[in-house]
Amino acid sequence: MKIVDPHVHLWDLEIVPLPWLMPAGEAYSGDNRKLPRRYTDRELLAGAGDIEVLKIVNVEANPSDALAETRWLQSLAARDGYPQGIVAMLDLSRDDAATQLAALAETPNLRGIRQILNVHADPRYDYVGRHYLNEPQWRANLRLLARYGLSFDLQIYPSQATLAADVAAGHPDTLFILDHAGMCVDRDRAGQREWREGLRRLAARENVVAKISGLAMFDHRWTSASLRPYVLETIEAFGASRCLFASNFPIDGLHSSYGALWHAYAEIVAGASASERAALFVGNAERCYRI
Repeated sequence: MKIVDPHVHLWDLEIVPLPWLMPAGEAYSGDNRKLPRRYTDRELLAGAGDIEVLKIVNVEANPSDALAETRWLQSLAARDGYPQGIVAMLDLSRDDAATQLAALAETPNLRGIRQILNVHADPRYDYVGRHYLNEPQWRANLRLLARYGLSFDLQIYPSQATLAADVAAGHPDTLFILDHAGMCVDRDRAGQREWREGLRRLAARENVVAKISGLAMFDHRWTSASLRPYVLETIEAFGASRCLFASNFPIDGLHSSYGALWHAYAEIVAGASASERAALFVGNAERCYRI
């Protein structure tokens, strides 16, 4: 089984600290104390089993130093060829965001930027406690990405989808890649309805695509059957040409082996055409991240 994995987190805590892992503890996504202190492309490939990982995209892991993380990742690429794409962290609310972005853009494998935007009334799920999407300076600095031809990884909750769709409409030259299928955290009937409606608001913007990943963060004892509604609903909203399967490893590795996750995806979309499966598992990731 051949795949391109457009959402992995490589790290070495001895080289680039990750404050959220130091000290580690329980989180909604699982027990972070069980995560490795070092996870590079070599560990990922060694644990891939029968999955042939053609290429990977590393998405920032909320590091203490974004430039140090990006340069370290580029050193891995120089050593092993992986990661082929890098999505770096940048706080677009900063006064010096343009300077920071220029420094990051010197990295040959840089393909995009992510700034986690999740805001939630429940403190367990709230990442930032601040609605960056509403801030004029944040929106103005977002325009800088088009100058470098960079995408933006959009990590939000369903309650933020309407505002995010408005932002995407105002930045038509930037590709927005929705992380983790829109993060359906509230799974009662009202929460699922809000998630479905949010997907369609975002899908109405041609410059938004959806990454199907991170589902195990909210479903620790998942099965193919429990993942199926979220996978198929996302594909129905965006179409097979605008969805990308991804692993979110090693985070989702707290609840799954690498191979089991990818085979579950394959089982869920077994009825799709060969061209659709090729797009979902390889082609769309290559196109969206230009790798």
